[in-house]
Amino acid sequence: MPTTVPAHGNDAAGRLTELADVTASDSALRRFLHGLPGVDAVGLEARAASLGTRSIKTTAKAYAIDLAISMIDLTTLEGADTPGKVRALAAKAVNPDPTDRTTPRTAAVCVYPDMVATAKAALTGTDVKVASVATAFPAGRAALPVKLADTRDAIAAGADEIDMVIDRGAFLAGRYMDVFEEIRAVKTECGDKARLKVIFETGELSTYDNIRRASWIGMLAGADFIKTSTGKVAVNATPSNTLLMLEAVRDFRALTGVQIGVKPAGGIRTTKDAIKFLVLVNETVGEDWLDNHWFRFGASSLLNDLLMQRQKLSTGRYSGPDYVTVD
Repeated sequence: MPTTVPAHGNDAAGRLTELADVTASDSALRRFLHGLPGVDAVGLEARAASLGTRSIKTTAKAYAIDLAISMIDLTTLEGADTPGKVRALAAKAVNPDPTDRTTPRTAAVCVYPDMVATAKAALTGTDVKVASVATAFPAGRAALPVKLADTRDAIAAGADEIDMVIDRGAFLAGRYMDVFEEIRAVKTECGDKARLKVIFETGELSTYDNIRRASWIGMLAGADFIKTSTGKVAVNATPSNTLLMLEAVRDFRALTGVQIGVKPAGGIRTTKDAIKFLVLVNETVGEDWLDNHWFRFGASSLLNDLLMQRQKLSTGRYSGPDYVTVD
């Protein structure tokens, strides 16, 4: 379950009880979600852009690169995935740079449910997690029993983390309680066996207000992480939508004492991009989230650029084109 911060004490317990009332009925949940403050789109985008211009010096950059590597969910979610490809990805997660053993491992390897057992076997004896997309990823168009079976199969195969997709159709039709109950059902299936990341597919939610509402539904339903995207649509993680979700987890912890992680995914390909997101984290929610238990990057090609930039800082020159593996 998401971590509760003890410092909030009885006050936090009382606030959690109040939030339970919010989800007691469809009408109560709707009133709460539509009562959230409207998002100032201009202000949000301006702040995200401003934070993205922060200058990071050499020592701080080296720290940020290693931190970003340690936060990556190294991902392959293609129809052409094979056991050999998954094993190669797992080897890269454990030892990203064979020429430099000081390079951090990635946080996890993320695969489809049928590849979980292969990834788990390849990662045995390491601290790299196996994450599995589930619940009819990426569209989420399946009945709840099918989604729960998908989740159950992934966990039985050894998944440490489940990345589920919400029913965007239900959300956009205003059926908020259906979305809430589905997330809660998947969370119950995960139990204490797997952490749950809830994917909103922010590029399909149309407005910042909808992203804020989806964030609160996910957190109220028991998500351990809220995640921007599947990486399968045109608009994935952006600084603005990630900033909005960081503000949501900050406000949720202030209200309840419960800390929730954030995972931007899709479209983050360069070291410069990754550092911008780390600045967002530091300036919005602070050091408590600067850890791979609370912040992840859903990425594949990002790791290659981080490795090349890491070597540049170490040797003063960029590596040749064959320095990193091509994913």
